[in-house]
Amino acid sequence: MDKKGSFSSAFRAAFPHTIPVMTGYLFLGISYGIYMKVSGFSFLYPMFMAITIFGGSLEFLAVSLLMSTFAPLQTFLMALVIQARHLFYGLAMLEKYKNTGLKKLYLIFALTDETFSVNCSAPVPEGLDKGKFYFAVSLLDQCYWVSGATIGGILGSFIPFNTEGLDFVMTAMFVVIFIEQWLKEKKHYTAFIGVLSSVLCLLLFGADSFIIPSMVCIFTMLTLFRKPIEKAGGLE
Repeated sequence: MDKKGSFSSAFRAAFPHTIPVMTGYLFLGISYGIYMKVSGFSFLYPMFMAITIFGGSLEFLAVSLLMSTFAPLQTFLMALVIQARHLFYGLAMLEKYKNTGLKKLYLIFALTDETFSVNCSAPVPEGLDKGKFYFAVSLLDQCYWVSGATIGGILGSFIPFNTEGLDFVMTAMFVVIFIEQWLKEKKHYTAFIGVLSSVLCLLLFGADSFIIPSMVCIFTMLTLFRKPIEKAGGLE
């Protein structure tokens, strides 16, 4: 007989809350897997990268990094800045993830935008251990992403189709993220900071070298002015 505090109960309680994440992760994961395959990589690459990296935007970017010259410092800085928003997610989850034992290690690793949203908003059922519930949400979300990436990598091997323009998927993804953030904000200070910083760094450093300086500039500006932006309603 299943106990309410068991892991199986936690997964049954968590699954309905992760259905929207599942639909998005499977679709985007398949696109990522296909993108990796048409870029010349085996389906094992997107599968294991989804398991070990588990950062959608960073994984898309990793495709071009793997195909470029070896630059570990540039790769590290780019990964750090792209994923830097998780610093704020982590601070917001300190109380929720408190007293979750060793599960906290995986909860920290698996904290994505969507998992953060679910674990912040979904109520933990009465009598169910919160650590097991948050763990179930996090693991289900990663399983969706790994499954999508693997399926995409396999489909890219066996289904013939015109892949021209598929490499634009990463650009499209960042455009969608930008639009979603624009719609969520009452004031568009963060959007203006991002656009102006990118344009300025593009002019100063050129098209081949502006990405890292612009991300550092954006991160610095958002860190310095986070409180006034939040007070003005410009950061959700």
